Amino acid sequence: MATAFATKLASLAEAEYDNYGGHHETTSRMATRIRKYWGDLGLGFPGVSTPWSAVFVSFFVKSAGATSSEFRFAPRHSEFVFQAIKNGKAETGVFRGRPIVSYAPKIGDIIQNNRNGNHFDFAHAAANHAYESHSAVVVEEGSDGSGRYVRTVGGNEADTVGDRVVRLKSNGLIKQPLADPTRFICVIETLK
Repeated sequence: MATAFATKLASLAEAEYDNYGGHHETTSRMATRIRKYWGDLGLGFPGVSTPWSAVFVSFFVKSAGATSSEFRFAPRHSEFVFQAIKNGKAETGVFRGRPIVSYAPKIGDIIQNNRNGNHFDFAHAAANHAYESHSAVVVEEGSDGSGRYVRTVGGNEADTVGDRVVRLKSNGLIKQPLADPTRFICVIETLK
């Protein structure tokens, strides 16, 4: 069962998708909202042409009630994933990076994946804090005719707030797509 924090994080991300999904980043409405993500984290707004997906995740983790001592709010996914993996290895903190081969994502967790043809793995993520990737918040768990899945909501997905379905194996672990067998890198377990 999801914690109150995890439920709130998922609800906030889902509401953002409902309110802003489909609004292109260059529209006044979406650009104003993206400026708020940066500003509320104390970061200067570089404009919508700068990737804002990590700022989106950081903004909602903060909005749900996490502190900077608990989560590394950052403009790069790799930065907060690196810290979460350190937490996971030490079994400390409330955000812990877990390998996708041994941890099943749940509501309020954050799933990290490769982008732009990269093939980084968990070992790379554990050793590096600066590389290109993406992540999104798990907002739903379920099953359908194709099996188990989680649905995520993330920022800067097709230049808007988007959602995606991540397929799971019968044991709940992430299933790498056959056409992209290195897509997923890490899951940040939310214990707050």
